[in-house]
Amino acid sequence: MKKKINIGLIGYGVVGKRRIKSLPNQFNLIACSDPYIKLNKINLNQKKIYITKNWRKLINIKSLNAVIICTTHNLHFTIIKECIKKNLHIFVEKPASIEDAQSKQIIKLLKKKKNIKIRVGFNHRYHPAFLLAKKIINHNKIGKIMYIRAIYGHGGRKNYDKEWRFKKKFSGGGELIDKGSHLIDLSRLFLKNLKLDYSKLKTFFWNSKLEDNCFVNLSNKDGAIALLHASSTEWKNKFIFEIFGKYGKIEINGLGKSYGKEKLTYYKMSKNMGIPNSKTYVFKENNMYSWKEELKEFCIDILKNRNPVPGIKEAHENLRIISAIYKIRK
Repeated sequence: MKKKINIGLIGYGVVGKRRIKSLPNQFNLIACSDPYIKLNKINLNQKKIYITKNWRKLINIKSLNAVIICTTHNLHFTIIKECIKKNLHIFVEKPASIEDAQSKQIIKLLKKKKNIKIRVGFNHRYHPAFLLAKKIINHNKIGKIMYIRAIYGHGGRKNYDKEWRFKKKFSGGGELIDKGSHLIDLSRLFLKNLKLDYSKLKTFFWNSKLEDNCFVNLSNKDGAIALLHASSTEWKNKFIFEIFGKYGKIEINGLGKSYGKEKLTYYKMSKNMGIPNSKTYVFKENNMYSWKEELKEFCIDILKNRNPVPGIKEAHENLRIISAIYKIRK
């Protein structure tokens, strides 16, 4: 039997709890930290869990091999740096830092610690629809990609603008660094390296200095374009991601739950043009699937000494675009 990987959780919020439920059997959760944790009420279904409000105490545990970081964005950079010093493998939620200068510094630190694995949590890559889309494209079913068009909209809730995501010191920005980072990452998954052509950040509704809508146009060296819109004024949650090829199209709708059933429709252009043939795949509701698959990959990264993708380099490329947009707004 292979030795278990001792792992600790930093950040016991909604996402942190979800990560705990998604842990593969190869991981042994031994510690948890959160500044607001109620020490006498936490229940992790484990007998020997070290609980602390201070993440620095957690990373000093000698038997610890890896950590999962599920904190506010502003803490990512500092925690990652300290974990690298402790030779810990790291799974960190996106965006992995709040600006490209920070992620660039992490990359430099890793050059001296080549055995440390850092995987960044862009879980949308592991939704069944995107896994299937990748297979369809890899089999050249839609031809060369011409452009991508995507919308990721949240309906918000009462006092949404008072939550940490609308406070720059915690989040690093608004919709662009939140849901926009997912759209940029997914676009890069299919179009590889992208550069910024146009962006517009707007605050239409919420009482905040941060953007509640972002509009971004990106392109690659082959001329393919990504037209992206992330919003917190959608009122009814929406997710649409369309990939247009030379002789076919993939349309992904929904992410489950309030975003609607997750579906992928593959459109195949006929020789005579006109109405294309189509096939729709509807995926069963399983909101933990992408989270579990992502952590399975992290486990493989560690056990097989594999380079994580998406890792800190991918996060840096996303942040390079995001930082450029925020600089324009200034």
